[in-house]
Amino acid sequence: VARRLSLSKHPECQGMAGGRAIEHLAQAGNGRQYSFRLPLQQHRNCHFSFSGLQNLVYKVITEKEKEEGIQEGEILCCVKDIAAAAQHAVAFHIIQRTYRAMLFCIKNNILSSKNATLVVSGGVASNQYIRKGLQTLADANDFALMCPPPRLCTDNGVMIAWNGIERLRAGFGVLYRTDGIRYEPK
Repeated sequence: VARRLSLSKHPECQGMAGGRAIEHLAQAGNGRQYSFRLPLQQHRNCHFSFSGLQNLVYKVITEKEKEEGIQEGEILCCVKDIAAAAQHAVAFHIIQRTYRAMLFCIKNNILSSKNATLVVSGGVASNQYIRKGLQTLADANDFALMCPPPRLCTDNGVMIAWNGIERLRAGFGVLYRTDGIRYEPK
C-alpha cells in the first residue's frame, strides 16, 4: 500500500520503510473516512490474508486519483486518511484472527488460562497502533503481551538470517561450501 501511495515521495516520509510511513501518516488521518471490508470474514478459522484488502485499498486509490485528476505515482490529498483506514483494517484483521487463535488454544488445553502469553515480533510488532490493539486484546483475555523493543522488530529477513546462524552453529542442514552460490547484500 505504501508503494502504491508513493509514500517514498511524500515529504514527511523520506527514508522511511513502507509500514513506518503508513503508521506515521495514519496518526494524522481519519480512519473512518474509508471503510475496507475485512478479509476472510466468511471463514471461521485463524488464517490471515491481506490480498483482498490490498485490492480494495488499491481500488480506492485508483478512484481517488481519477477524482483528483492525478496520475499514479503522485501524492493524493487524502493519503493520510487512506493510510489510517488501511492501518485500521490490517490491525483489526490481525486482532480478530489472533483472538480466534487464543480461544482455540484455551478451548483445546494447548495453553493454560493462567500465565498465558501472546508473543508478537517481526516488523508488524513495531507498529504502535497494532501493538496497542493487541495489548487491549491480551488484557481483556488475561494474557501477558510480550514484544521486543521496536528497534528490534525488524524485517523477517533478519530472523531468517539469525535462524541460519543458529543452524550453522548446530551443524544442521547448512551448506559448508559456497562455491556456485551467488549472494548480494542489500
